[in-house]
Amino acid sequence: MAGASLAAELAPHASVVVLEAEDRAGYHATGRSAAFWEECYGGPQILPLTAASGAYLRDGGFLQVRGALYIGRDADAALLDGFIERFAATEATLERLDQSALRRMIPGLRAEWTRGIFQPACADIDVAGLHEHYLKRARRAGAVFHRSQRVTRIEEQAQGWRLAAAGGMKLQVSTVVNAAGAWADEIAALAGIGPLGISPLRRTVAQLRILPEPPAQMPLVLDIAGRFYFKPEHGRLWLSPHDETPSAPVDAAPEEWDVALAIDRLQSVADWQVEAVERKWAGLRSFAPDRLPVYGRDPRSPNFAWFAGQGGFGIQTAPAAAKLMARHLLHGRVDEVQMSGGAVDLSQLQAETYAPDRLI
Repeated sequence: MAGASLAAELAPHASVVVLEAEDRAGYHATGRSAAFWEECYGGPQILPLTAASGAYLRDGGFLQVRGALYIGRDADAALLDGFIERFAATEATLERLDQSALRRMIPGLRAEWTRGIFQPACADIDVAGLHEHYLKRARRAGAVFHRSQRVTRIEEQAQGWRLAAAGGMKLQVSTVVNAAGAWADEIAALAGIGPLGISPLRRTVAQLRILPEPPAQMPLVLDIAGRFYFKPEHGRLWLSPHDETPSAPVDAAPEEWDVALAIDRLQSVADWQVEAVERKWAGLRSFAPDRLPVYGRDPRSPNFAWFAGQGGFGIQTAPAAAKLMARHLLHGRVDEVQMSGGAVDLSQLQAETYAPDRLI
């Protein structure tokens, strides 16, 4: 999603070539997303990116409202209070709920889950549709995509960079944009640029068949203590143990232990029978040390730029992030893009918050 969205924003103004390591676009994190847009996800400093992306996603038909429900027990009261306080100065819409309201939203909820916070704006994202939208926009504007071209060499030249890829591609370019996700620090090393400490963390999701079948209108449910989340999906339940296991940049695979842990935690929440694990997958979410994304030119080599460290919020913030980064790379020559009446409003974003300078 990072490469496709940024290419779509840059291509009307510059010559853009995208080198994709895999044989198809979106193979890693994009294709394994849990697929939701949630105002509070990532924290108050990510919320402006999420909010600025909302109109574009809604007007493009990529969102379907579901709502998010953070739940806790009496012992979690301080966590719930702290959550409200963290977002008090933001535009997030949050509503406290009592146990009776929780039970209406989550049938079979066990008695110890007594408190909740509802976020009504949360929505499912059509990730595949959004990704394809950006790929089409980029290609229509002239961007060229090359698949199965894992970059193996990046050499700095007087006027830019010379790149070589395992698939045989050789390129001379003025600027390299590092949108390599879990491989971001490795790409920087190829260019002779020091790492920023962008670390891949594995996240696991399982699709369960449960009885009773989860109501289609049930919100995304998240543990305020960060031990699980789940949501209904076409009559099934998508469940994660909210794991963040350090990993090398690899084709991530789920561990049986993580799936078992997720199911054990689910059974402490609701009186549901798990009939089968129908499928399971894992993806790598990549974070900088301060858990904020990295957008901008590297001050050590200004023709090398970072568009990485987007954690688990890279899909929901894609419109604003790509627009912000394109404006930076093109020295402000990008206007707002309208789509079906919606715009990406960058006026509330502070680009320096996400600049790589802070990590060097």
